[in-house]
Amino acid sequence: MADERNKAAPTRTGNGNEPAAASARPEIDAFIKRARTLGAPLEPGTRGRLIFALDATMSRQPTWDTACRLQGDMFREAGSIGGLDVQLVYFRGLGECGASGWVSDGERLASLMTKISCRGGHTQIGKVLAHTRRETEKAKVQALVYVGDAMEEAIDDLSVAAGRLGLIGVPAFMFQEGHDPVAEKAFREIARLTRGAYCRFDTASAHELGELLRAAAVYAAGGVKALADLSARRNPGATKLLAQMR
Repeated sequence: MADERNKAAPTRTGNGNEPAAASARPEIDAFIKRARTLGAPLEPGTRGRLIFALDATMSRQPTWDTACRLQGDMFREAGSIGGLDVQLVYFRGLGECGASGWVSDGERLASLMTKISCRGGHTQIGKVLAHTRRETEKAKVQALVYVGDAMEEAIDDLSVAAGRLGLIGVPAFMFQEGHDPVAEKAFREIARLTRGAYCRFDTASAHELGELLRAAAVYAAGGVKALADLSARRNPGATKLLAQMR
């Protein structure tokens, strides 16, 4: 992407799999079921805080573009409950890991995302977990949402970082694009250690990722009750999704 666009990107915080061939509906349903077992994330009258982290290495460009289009739905769902503040975190290239400020509307987040282009590089999931822990030590973060397709780090190191995050009560919702077994093993372990959830989504169906993002936002904004109430909202896709979990 042009240099002038990169200058406006979020500040730094530190230094090809095959697509899914069929719908991952059972795993999406499992995510919703797991999220509904979690405790209430915040006090009444306060806004939820969610870290939205994405792998911005080169293979991720199509899903990055999809996430840009879908992220506004997170705010719309959360807005009816009490509101949501989101921080964008990404990594790409040779050790670049960046984080935006906290934003409270979809247009602002979309503007931040369009200023970032995907670049080749290795995963930096450990930095995402460590950053999330630091942020919640400043002010409580209700959830981490991570979207990626690979894992190229030591799983033991990630497990330590995830365990530290779990100790301070931040669930990680790990959404995997594709079928990389190494990534799946790591994502599932991170979700387990943080008392979060893992789900694989179909890269050919943007609505599936949209459902997951909306569900995570509703949890961050209003907790289990709000997530359960989502089935009564006027969103046919979300209503159908939650109805399958009963």
